[in-house]
Amino acid sequence: MKTLLSILALTLSCVTCAVADTAVVTVKDTYPTLTSGALASARLVELPSGTILRSGQINLTQKDLDAEIAKSPEAIRSQLKRNLFFVLENKATQDFLEYEADAWTRQNKTHSNLNQDDLVKSYLSSLADKLTVSDEETKAFFDKNADMMGGATFDQVKDQLKDYVLDQKRQDAIDAHIASMGTRYEIDVDNSWAAKQYSAAIDNPIDKARVSGKPTMVDLGADGCRPCDMMTPILESLKSEYAGRVNVLFVHVRKEQVLAARYGVQSIPVQVFFDKDGKEVYRHLGFFPKDQIVAKLAEMGVK
Repeated sequence: MKTLLSILALTLSCVTCAVADTAVVTVKDTYPTLTSGALASARLVELPSGTILRSGQINLTQKDLDAEIAKSPEAIRSQLKRNLFFVLENKATQDFLEYEADAWTRQNKTHSNLNQDDLVKSYLSSLADKLTVSDEETKAFFDKNADMMGGATFDQVKDQLKDYVLDQKRQDAIDAHIASMGTRYEIDVDNSWAAKQYSAAIDNPIDKARVSGKPTMVDLGADGCRPCDMMTPILESLKSEYAGRVNVLFVHVRKEQVLAARYGVQSIPVQVFFDKDGKEVYRHLGFFPKDQIVAKLAEMGVK
């Protein structure tokens, strides 16, 4: 989701001096299933009436979130209204990235001719432009996903796969940078507002499964995707064999776009495993053979 607001000058404070403050209550401490992104380490406090998030000169209100929703496709607006914390996090993330991109531009004395969106893209690219992928990493990905290669050999798809794995590696680096925002800046979120949004946000199959007290495996995919379709009979079999012991779910990402975005889905299919406490313990991209899923569940203690 893009943001039109451009933050030209912000005063943001590092939180190194607050690390030792054991009284700080964060979003991830209180609402562990709500997010693992930029606001996971944000502090939950009581903010002045009307303010939802505060950090330096950034003050976000419900009016700001309504404006973001209004800019989104009409088909997903109802989903966004049920996931206002997600909207808040995206808005805040964009504002912080715009601030960092502006500082990066001033420091490097470059890219000053770009508009804000392109500037942020260039800044994010700079965070991961030195990453590389080895032949060993590419081969490991091929071996894990050999069933979706259509019979092609490693040598036939090596170059394409190397580019794909590199893109994933770069995205992981960017995601890690964004997720660390709450530890690099002082970010306060209104506790009363967050409590209301948590109740709405967990009203979905994934979050309900995560608080069920049982391990969960979620397959996120869509119809017409070859590896996704290959997963269908496997999921049906697992549901039957692990009934009562493991939650086995399928989420159609085209129908649940916001939920898929909340869980960081960028390619499909992806399988996400949660332990009995709802903590994510493993994530796999691509077709996942049944025997390997069974092995992963056994590794999680499921017999």
